[in-house]
Amino acid sequence: MKTIKTVNIIGLGALGMLYGKNLTDALGYENVHFIMNRDRFERYRDQVYICNGEECRFNMQPLDESKPADMVLVAVKYPSLESALEDMAGSIGDDTIIMSVMNGISSEEILAEKFGAEKVIYTVAQGMDSAKFGPELKYSKTGELHIGLGPESREEDLEAVKEVLAKANLEYVVEDDILYRMWGKFMLNVGVNQTCMVYGTTYGGVINEEEPHRTFISAMREVIAVANAEGIALSEDDLNMYVSLIASLQPDLMPSMAQDRINKKPCEVDAFSGKLIELADRHGLHVPVNRFLNKRAKEIESEYI
Repeated sequence: MKTIKTVNIIGLGALGMLYGKNLTDALGYENVHFIMNRDRFERYRDQVYICNGEECRFNMQPLDESKPADMVLVAVKYPSLESALEDMAGSIGDDTIIMSVMNGISSEEILAEKFGAEKVIYTVAQGMDSAKFGPELKYSKTGELHIGLGPESREEDLEAVKEVLAKANLEYVVEDDILYRMWGKFMLNVGVNQTCMVYGTTYGGVINEEEPHRTFISAMREVIAVANAEGIALSEDDLNMYVSLIASLQPDLMPSMAQDRINKKPCEVDAFSGKLIELADRHGLHVPVNRFLNKRAKEIESEYI
């Protein structure tokens, strides 16, 4: 049976830290590496990180020293994916398993095209409320990883992923229809990430404030229409489930795009409304709320980038 003993992680944001801590605790400091270019390595090698008040030690490794790992976890934001493809090349061997916890519905296809579809286990990360500001990570829930086979994924890889997630105390769900789950999470991201960023609000804000709540719901309904045109059976039941999920999160925390606005970093609007608009145009569908969110998010971003 295939076993995952070494993991390389690309991305040291909220999810990279969250999963990196659990995997390091499970597999050992020497077996989990955060891969980065030499300049970033020199900047961050001595950084002290704090996870929910606890000091965390992470094993940093420069690109020129990286070696193929049993698994590579891609945890970057969408604007950084192109450079991540180059950064992770030295970490990929013939038997390497690739998992992406990125938002959106595009990263698996991009990774498959670059490194081989057989290596990719389709993954959706949801239900966590992690927020990273500087070297400090805060969260009340680690959420769940929903995993499943892509068109050419290896069955033995899925079994190995299940084993390592259990060892790392990371909750997971195996999905028979992973594309349906990916579109559901995409719907949530389109609604909550963009709304929180544009209105400068939190999880509590999109539930309790009238205008953000209306925008949140309307943006997700536009995703349902496009998903249905793509052959994905999203419905109002899915929307209601995700709204309940957001209502269960710590109300003063916020999703990644809202954090990007505070941290003055490029946001993932092109992976959300950008992708939705592209697909809507293909099917002749109108998505006015997402066009508004796309335009406004880029205006806000232009003020600090």
